[in-house]
Amino acid sequence: MDQMVALYIVPTPIGNLGDISARALAVLQQVDLIACEDTRHSGKLLSHFGIETRKTALHDHNERDRAQWIVEQLNQGKSIALISDAGTPLISDPGYHLVNHVRQAGHRVVPLPGACAAITALSASGLPSDRFSFEGFLPSKEKARIDKLEMLKEDPRTLIFYESPHRIVYSLSAIAQVLGNDRQVVMAREVTKTFETFLTGTAAEVLSAVQADDNQQKGEIVLMCHGFALSDEEGIPAVAVATLKLLSEELPLKKAAAIAAQIHGLKKNALYKYGLELDL
Repeated sequence: MDQMVALYIVPTPIGNLGDISARALAVLQQVDLIACEDTRHSGKLLSHFGIETRKTALHDHNERDRAQWIVEQLNQGKSIALISDAGTPLISDPGYHLVNHVRQAGHRVVPLPGACAAITALSASGLPSDRFSFEGFLPSKEKARIDKLEMLKEDPRTLIFYESPHRIVYSLSAIAQVLGNDRQVVMAREVTKTFETFLTGTAAEVLSAVQADDNQQKGEIVLMCHGFALSDEEGIPAVAVATLKLLSEELPLKKAAAIAAQIHGLKKNALYKYGLELDL
């Protein structure tokens, strides 16, 4: 391990304990302090690997207050590791304010590669992975959930969400309602764990399967949706048209179309032709 004083961002397994890296174990063993989202939860993991490093709690409710204290520990020459309950810290987990504070204080932040449920699920989903958008958890309230999906309705990228068991039916219903019953969906559940499952089909099909099987409403869930697919009948997505119009105010249409196509994953010739029709 690099002996320089730093905050180490350390991913932990999302299920299978064998997925922790040798470097992660070395860092957790050698730092002076481990900041945990939940010290009791992480204590079981650390105990499994025989790691007795001192722990401190850092979670959503105390992160801003603890950040300055951690900077003070770094000022005293101590090295610190940040871990969440599972996966890579900061990905729908605490840590953003701490990392920002530590960097502003002039200390190094050293990231370690490792487990992340969103990326692990995407790699096995069969959905396009060249462009994707991680959206975290959908809002818990129905109107906010619908509004969020309306914003993403014409996004051409694969959409990735985390979801809790008690809300999965509501979220799948909203996806079918807003994105369409025929939108391709993959639901990954308990990834890397004993009961890992992938459900694939249209939004309506996956919703029906989840409603019919209570077991599919348990565990950790990653929900993935195919991005908006352009067809001749559907025309150019409104968000791409808005981008094209904005760019064409400053650039020649051909250049504007090429950039807009790259942003939205569309064919530049189709956008250029559309721009000509609009007389941009």
